Amino acid sequence: MKARIILTVLGSDRRGLTRELAEAVHGAGGNWLESHLARLGGKYVGSVLVEVDAANLPLLSDEVLGIDASGLQVAMVPAGSDPADTGKALVIELVGQDRPGIVREVTKVLEAVGANIDGFESDAVPGAQTGELLFKARIELTIPAASTPGEVQDALEAISGEIMVDFSFD
Repeated sequence: MKARIILTVLGSDRRGLTRELAEAVHGAGGNWLESHLARLGGKYVGSVLVEVDAANLPLLSDEVLGIDASGLQVAMVPAGSDPADTGKALVIELVGQDRPGIVREVTKVLEAVGANIDGFESDAVPGAQTGELLFKARIELTIPAASTPGEVQDALEAISGEIMVDFSFD
């Protein structure tokens, strides 16, 4: 029987960490299915979805502990089942002058329209013209089948002036 496990990782960034994770998964006979890994705030952080024979879970744990000993904290969590796809996919990108509260306001609107956030990536980068920080985000959503992308767009556009960001929809 196969088990799906999420490995969560956190440690000081250095060369070879992703390879070490891949070696641990492979060493336990596992299959690397999906991952989100990044350098964030000077740290190596992320998650990896792995499929492995349930009988090999102790071996995967041992392999992961070997990485842990080299300075990367790794936790194993059983994966849940994917929810049934009952909505429509929508991608939103936003950009605006960085300031506290942008994520809070945007996510409040998305929750109000019944959207589920499937992916959220953001960054604060210097603007080309002024050098002041710009906040950029890419949000992957599932909206309810009864909703339209236009309704989501209208709800976000209603706060765009208040939080001073521009939205684009795909």
